[in-house]
Amino acid sequence: MTDKTFTLDELCALSATPKRTVRYYIQIGLLDRPEGETRGAYYLPRHLDKLLHIRQLTEAGISLERIREVLRGDPPAVPPRAPQPGSVQVRSHIHIAPGIELQVAPEEAGATAEELRAFAKAALAAWQHIKGDTK
Repeated sequence: MTDKTFTLDELCALSATPKRTVRYYIQIGLLDRPEGETRGAYYLPRHLDKLLHIRQLTEAGISLERIREVLRGDPPAVPPRAPQPGSVQVRSHIHIAPGIELQVAPEEAGATAEELRAFAKAALAAWQHIKGDTK
């Protein structure tokens, strides 16, 4: 086990997260408070791990409310909630070819942005293979 500690500046640099965002996550209870007090406060590897996990989930389009549930270990809602009148859903539309488009709901898919990019590339490659188009 490592006894590595991080200042707020180091934590922010390692996670590519602004200080203001880290403080906000602490304020709303997504991230644990630092160890120590005032200027002597420091962060541990567990803080960095959690912050990177939060970042991964937000980049996948997951709301902070749902991230809180995931971090608590709550199981996914099954079946998914039916959209209510007036609700807003975020979807990504990935153009593959004329008339062919992938539609992805990042939160429902539970995939990272990198996984979705890889999926889109694989779908594009499969379509090009089917059509005999080898660009």
